[in-house]
Amino acid sequence: MNPDLDLTLQRTIRAPRAAVWAAWTDPDRFAKWFIPAPMVCRVDRLEARPGGALVTRMSEDGVAFVPHVDAIFLVVDDPERIVFTNAIDSAWRPALPAPVPMTAEIVLADHPEGTDYRVVVRHGDPSAREQHEKLGFFEGWGLVTTQLAQSVE
Repeated sequence: MNPDLDLTLQRTIRAPRAAVWAAWTDPDRFAKWFIPAPMVCRVDRLEARPGGALVTRMSEDGVAFVPHVDAIFLVVDDPERIVFTNAIDSAWRPALPAPVPMTAEIVLADHPEGTDYRVVVRHGDPSAREQHEKLGFFEGWGLVTTQLAQSVE
């Protein structure tokens, strides 16, 4: 972890690791928590394997959906670790995603109270990290982590 380039979040989720893993890898479960409510998430593709696509759309009204994430999975180590990036899109083309390119690593470990949930979001330079933080990384990722926990606890 490089504090100049990375943003992190850690929580204890009071549910078995298998339940948290399923929430990350099952499209129907994923759609229930991945975007801060009251926004609605639609999963177009969730192929939880290295090189697989992660494509979502979002909606304020549940009717009109706009692009949200177009990414690929780099690492999928069941049931411990998921790494994805939006710097390469689901067609395996280099991308310049808005608001910032990033690589996210999610690590799950057993914890006496459930699951130790850790996120590291890596950025290519300090300005991208700073921009992501200013845009609300802690609030946004914190809220979806709370929603994830509520969906599995």
